[in-house]
Amino acid sequence: MKYKGIIFDLDGVLCSTDRFHFQAWQETARQARAPFDETINQRLRGVSRMESLKIILEGSPLTFTREEKERMAREKNERYRHLLQQMTPADMPDGVRRALESLRAAGLKLAVGSSSKNAHFILERLDAEQYFDAVCDGTQIVHSKPHPEVFLKAAEMLGLPPAACLVVEDAPAGLQAARAAGMDCAGVGDAPWPFAPTYRLPDVTALPAALPG
Repeated sequence: MKYKGIIFDLDGVLCSTDRFHFQAWQETARQARAPFDETINQRLRGVSRMESLKIILEGSPLTFTREEKERMAREKNERYRHLLQQMTPADMPDGVRRALESLRAAGLKLAVGSSSKNAHFILERLDAEQYFDAVCDGTQIVHSKPHPEVFLKAAEMLGLPPAACLVVEDAPAGLQAARAAGMDCAGVGDAPWPFAPTYRLPDVTALPAALPG
């Protein structure tokens, strides 16, 4: 097989936490007197918490100190983690689980590469930790996507060179990070890609059949 390892983004690829992010950021925007809708929420996909806050505060008439911004981001995460308590294994579709099992059976190493600092918590709620040989998340990196750090570190954790890894992403920032890391990328969903991914798939369930031998 062309690839030895596959690195998955988490949110929007293996599961969907968009509704929880939306609710948590909506309260932040209300406090900042900033507009917030689904269009703005889409801009937050794949980027770090502080970068997301920066995007939201673009529409605020108020000025905030660094300490206030850090507090707002912390409070957002507390709201988000509270909402994540609602997640169960049912939030990872059975088809995704079968795809992961198929990839592992084919001898591929699997990793999660996510800018989220809650990746381990989410995988625990999903009862999905057993599918992955490595998890690299926002607690282990300095630079968030589109910087390639998270994917490069995930490949290192798998013990593989970047060229032997395929990234699976649903966000433009993730696609850019994959290219910067020297990795092919499978783009899932209907995001407005800045350039064509190596593979375009409706979702993760189509991945095993799409991979070249």
